[in-house]
Amino acid sequence: MIKTFSLTLNLLLGCSIVLIAQDNTKGYYKDLFVDGGIYLTSRNDLPAARFLNLSMEAFICSPQEVDNKVYYNHSDSLLQEQIFGGSPIDENGILLYPDGQPRFRMIYTNGGRSWKHARTVGQAGSKHVSEYIRNGGSYVGTCAGAFIASKAVVSSGSPTYLNLYYGIWPGYTCHTGLGESTTTVSIEKKSPLLKYFSFGKDMKVDSVRHNGGGFAVIDSMYPQGTEILARYDISDRKFKLKRNIQGKPVIWAYKPGPETGRMVMCGSHPEGVETGERLDLMAAMMRYAMDGNGAPALKGELTEGKARKMYCFTHDGNPDFTAIGDRQYHHFKIKVPKGTGKMTIQLKSKAGYANFDLFLLATPGRFAYLEEALYKNTALGCDKKLVIDHPKAGDYYLSVFCNTTVETKETLYGTQYTGRTDVLNGVPYSIIVNF
Repeated sequence: MIKTFSLTLNLLLGCSIVLIAQDNTKGYYKDLFVDGGIYLTSRNDLPAARFLNLSMEAFICSPQEVDNKVYYNHSDSLLQEQIFGGSPIDENGILLYPDGQPRFRMIYTNGGRSWKHARTVGQAGSKHVSEYIRNGGSYVGTCAGAFIASKAVVSSGSPTYLNLYYGIWPGYTCHTGLGESTTTVSIEKKSPLLKYFSFGKDMKVDSVRHNGGGFAVIDSMYPQGTEILARYDISDRKFKLKRNIQGKPVIWAYKPGPETGRMVMCGSHPEGVETGERLDLMAAMMRYAMDGNGAPALKGELTEGKARKMYCFTHDGNPDFTAIGDRQYHHFKIKVPKGTGKMTIQLKSKAGYANFDLFLLATPGRFAYLEEALYKNTALGCDKKLVIDHPKAGDYYLSVFCNTTVETKETLYGTQYTGRTDVLNGVPYSIIVNF
């Protein structure tokens, strides 16, 4: 998981969201993006991702250890700016599709120096991370990744790093004061992590690495809806710590609404372990985060005989009419009257965009995905037609799927996008239904 030159994406303003109970696991470019950027630990491997068989990309800076921060260079800064903030080649930033929807199911943020990383990500990148969560992408952060997800740190009185961190979990964190050590993690009795692994009869995970991490502050400012998943257990310590962290939340989660992603934060470091309960702990955190991806959204309802033109791009600020990204679905609905003899659905390319592969899908009563759609046209190219005789009356769901995507190439500097990079800013098209 190497440095991703992945041309860049930028955020989109908000989408009008219409939600129904549907599968939230489909319609992503890949499962996981790992942020090992400036002032964070850079990992070539994430054992839990392999364990869960997740597709993954990552951004990794020049130094392989955070202590070598003096050696970060211009290339690292430029890449990170493009990955999170966007570029002319890919104005959405890597996390987002042209319409602002999440391109990966989950982002994982490594440990390291949280406030320094936040400062280098900058306001534009931070805004895009927030948009990613708001539109359904999920998040896991350990140590620095947990701090940077919070609103601020309150270890020494007044909040520090306020308005610098992402604030996707709008609560406060506090430093444990414990460096280069281990702790026991005690799973809560009703923790959702237990849906994935039992963690033995004692529901405790021993010897979880800890190095300057934190815990969630439980006070009057504690965000409603936060779930405490596990707590620190230092009852076997034979020496006094700088701060009493016994029973403090070490793992917590937050999902503010059905359309948003779920965030899972951890003050310690289970991410580097390849076997045993510590691997299970990291895998459970990732699974719980991804199970909390936002519900898929309708772009809107179609009107018979009226073409819907999806011609806008990110900079137009009109996500409901914005072009489609690589491996993305756009979902639409139309109401079919009783007694309809034939329904014709047509997909048409905008001039200059006919050489992309867009698939046309339809099914009654639920979102139309490639594997389950009752009707589909998967011919190459953009322009195509579906004719359905005697369609069932009621709500029909139509989907456009962009099968064109980038290729990846491994280099000394990491993973670089090649091939159809022109798909990253989106493929415009129009769709029309006639009875």
